[in-house]
Amino acid sequence: MQHYYKSEAPEVVATVREFYQAKGLMSEQLAELGKLFGGAIAQMRDITSHYAGGVKLPDSRDLDVHWRRPDEYGYRSLRARAVSPKGITKEQRKTIRIEHERLCELWAQHCPPRLRTHDYWGRLNVNTGNLMLCGGIKFEHQGIAYFALGFDINMADHEAKVAAGKPTSGWINGAVEILPSEYEAARLAKVGGAA
Repeated sequence: MQHYYKSEAPEVVATVREFYQAKGLMSEQLAELGKLFGGAIAQMRDITSHYAGGVKLPDSRDLDVHWRRPDEYGYRSLRARAVSPKGITKEQRKTIRIEHERLCELWAQHCPPRLRTHDYWGRLNVNTGNLMLCGGIKFEHQGIAYFALGFDINMADHEAKVAAGKPTSGWINGAVEILPSEYEAARLAKVGGAA
């Protein structure tokens, strides 16, 4: 069951806005990284962060020296070590090793760091354990932060648990529960759909 909330508290709105600004900056950095490597970068995410995945490169055996075979979507990951073909000279192996070191350094210099989503949820006082178990979405629209959470952030329950020293779902400052229809109208307005 989803629970819907909104908050107009300036620090809450600023945190949600900051997350999406960081996500936008990461997208720009991934696009630049893709230009350096000659293919789009997979924008990946796991349960706690967003990060750079593989590079969309051709399915050419020539690339296998430095890159893993493409996944089902055509993205390749840079190998930890180059895999030299058999039957080549020592000088050719050295050239391959130098090129691989260059590729690894280029990746390390230009790959954006992971965007840790739980850092932002933590700043909002949301228990990330509950978030991992039940899920949650946040966005900002017209100076209001909206939340769809798979758990209730009941204020009375929160205060009772804090007083008892028990774990709590947390309380988002200024959050008030709203109807799903209000949340959905704001979401559609944000993405440009009809309300």
